[in-house]
Amino acid sequence: MEIIEYLNIIKKRILLIILVTIGATVLSGVLSYFVITPSYKSDISVIIGKPDSKSQVSQDAYNDVMMYQQLVSTYSEFVTSRKVSENVIKTLKLDMTSDDLQKMVTVTPKANTEFLTIAVKSTDPKQAMDIANQFAKSLKSVSYDVKKVDNVQILDNAIEPIVPTSPNPKLNMAIAFFIGLMVSLGIAFLLEYLDNTVKTQEDIEKLMGVPVIGIIPLTDDKQ
Repeated sequence: MEIIEYLNIIKKRILLIILVTIGATVLSGVLSYFVITPSYKSDISVIIGKPDSKSQVSQDAYNDVMMYQQLVSTYSEFVTSRKVSENVIKTLKLDMTSDDLQKMVTVTPKANTEFLTIAVKSTDPKQAMDIANQFAKSLKSVSYDVKKVDNVQILDNAIEPIVPTSPNPKLNMAIAFFIGLMVSLGIAFLLEYLDNTVKTQEDIEKLMGVPVIGIIPLTDDKQ
């Protein structure tokens, strides 16, 4: 019986539920397509370690690989250092502070490998590509100046992104649809809970705890 009552409440407030759900979905779509500025991401991977021309894997080579894997976290800190950021800003002649630049950069070491990925987010796809490429070059230059060892090997250059990484309109609208549906159902049940008026025979039976044996219809006083 409770399930039937819940369904009746939903049926009673169906217009409210539809309007709130559609409104939230449409608002999310408008914000995603026309208001929020698209953000692009470009990334570049570097290898921490010296190039090895030996074809035969020896115990020393294996130890070197393990050592370079441990150095990946060290070079991750190099990327986010102020010195590397200032080198990127100076080289590209960027009009921003090192703190602002560092907020655009994400450094991800790949577990159990010598790879280090530098990702840059920007509203300008070309700027994202240029900064990512320069970060790899600045990391190589600054780390060599500090450690006097060239342990950074650049693979392929970063490319200019075509599709923005955010916002994701379809995902945002799906989330907004679900949230709008949940909120509208909550409002519907809240309104029903706050409504203590008696409207139907079932309301009287539930309130009084006795069955209704008769109903007196309304009459027109003019007749």
